Amino acid sequence: MREYLIRTSQSPRPLPSGRWQMTQRWNDLLFAHWPVSSAMIAALLPEGLEPDQFQGSAWLGVVPFWLDRIKFRGIPALPGMRSFPDLNVRTYVRDQNTGTPGMYFFSLDATNLVAVALAHTFFHLPYHWAEMRLEQRSEREFSFYSRRRLSDYPIIFKARYRGLGPTRKLAEGGVGTLEHFLMERSSLFTRNRSGQAVRSSLHHVPWPLEDAEADIERNDLAKAIGIELPEIEPVLHYSRRLAVYVWPRELVRPAIAGRPVTVAATPLG
Repeated sequence: MREYLIRTSQSPRPLPSGRWQMTQRWNDLLFAHWPVSSAMIAALLPEGLEPDQFQGSAWLGVVPFWLDRIKFRGIPALPGMRSFPDLNVRTYVRDQNTGTPGMYFFSLDATNLVAVALAHTFFHLPYHWAEMRLEQRSEREFSFYSRRRLSDYPIIFKARYRGLGPTRKLAEGGVGTLEHFLMERSSLFTRNRSGQAVRSSLHHVPWPLEDAEADIERNDLAKAIGIELPEIEPVLHYSRRLAVYVWPRELVRPAIAGRPVTVAATPLG
């Protein structure tokens, strides 16, 4: 079986130990981010994780895009897995025990029922089956529609967005910028069926970001997980494409709290 080559020359991170389990390419992404209360995010996280903050706020992101070049190590290409739209709701967290930063997915929606089942099985990702339409209007302009299936009430995301092209500011942005905080994450966190936090290592080159503009006509995704977004314009970015490698999941160990030690009294004399 042909081995995929992993591009590392532009990444400051070494490869994770072991062997990747899955690779895929993410295409034509809109990143829409809002600052939100850290307490609100903390209440929704499993034990062992805490909100990561930038300038005193946690951040919630909604990311529509489409996937292709999907490959599971050791498994032949599966029918119907060539490409499909995807939509995720994420925040940014740290492992309380190790301080490892990463992103945490609250929900993901996809049209592909096989992909939904595999993501549940291999990565415990909270995927939902959805009706979706992604229409390309020009080279960097898209309209995106998603309506979650099998839901008790409508959960819809509808937007039109476009990339505005690379800029020197984004190309030179590094540690200390909001873009670095949001994008340069080498871990993916979620929770397993028992509610415990689990982690998978990620590897990719730095995101090729552009400024973006978007008209988000409807967004029920945050409210569906119990978060009220602030009534401000989101921070917007666009990225053309990026190959991502995912390593097998591992359990996140909760931080061990100090407990008092009971000492038995010994009589004198």
